[in-house]
Amino acid sequence: MLHDTKQTNEVKAKRTVKNSVFLDLFQDKKNLLKLYKTLHPEDTDVTEDTLDIITIDNVLTDNLYNDLGIMAGSSRLLLLLEAQASWTVNILIRMLLYLAQSCHEYFERTSQSLYKSRKVKMPKPELYIIFTGNKGRKPDILLLSKEFFDGADIDIEVRAKVIYESDTEDIINQYIIFCKVFDEQRKLYGMTEQTVKETIRICKDRNILKEYLMSREVEVVTIMMSLFDNEQIMKTYLKDAANTAAYEADRATAERMIKDGEMPLEKIARYVPSLSMGELKELKAEVMQLA
Repeated sequence: MLHDTKQTNEVKAKRTVKNSVFLDLFQDKKNLLKLYKTLHPEDTDVTEDTLDIITIDNVLTDNLYNDLGIMAGSSRLLLLLEAQASWTVNILIRMLLYLAQSCHEYFERTSQSLYKSRKVKMPKPELYIIFTGNKGRKPDILLLSKEFFDGADIDIEVRAKVIYESDTEDIINQYIIFCKVFDEQRKLYGMTEQTVKETIRICKDRNILKEYLMSREVEVVTIMMSLFDNEQIMKTYLKDAANTAAYEADRATAERMIKDGEMPLEKIARYVPSLSMGELKELKAEVMQLA
């Protein structure tokens, strides 16, 4: 039993460390209700108690993504995925996988079997993408059939509504503006604590997420500084991966040229910049040994 408790605490700690401002903001049921009311102002019966956050386990990667699932009673399942400044239609694939997983977990949670003749009951799914970059000519609706199959009639469809910055004061729009202020400050001050603190100061002055930022300023600074750490780790990883790929490609090229025997090593070195002369000599020795 002690082992199970320890495991649970470790999972909770991991999720807290990997949290984001987006997820932290809507952990508060008051803010979650504001979000839901922004999407469904006609629903006058909804309360904080009828809304539940459902955990979306990242089925593609361990990296942090801002993905939020909301159950509104038993009638609606809302999935909200944030697409930051870099636009990608691949988010539709994430939507499809998350939707399938969320429905599977819902059937398990409500003890419904898909293998019996009785038709199961399921919540109506609603899919939203919150884009924090500039809209430009991007669409308001993303369709799987259009983006991946040139509008062909396919046997499964994913339709997601994209939410951009608007002139409203609702909590979703405030979050988008918060992200844009953050991007502006990062261009000025880089990946520094000053960027985070200036973002918070400007947003409080402009009444953007003011109540949330005033109540959780220390936590927001911690979250955003750990975001910088995660970004730096990812950049280093991608750079190392690119260097490794270039090295392997150069090594394969050099090996072919050595086998051809038409060029001296000094000339081959011009075509394979990631290999030193010493490495070329070792490679030649290996090739000659295998010949």
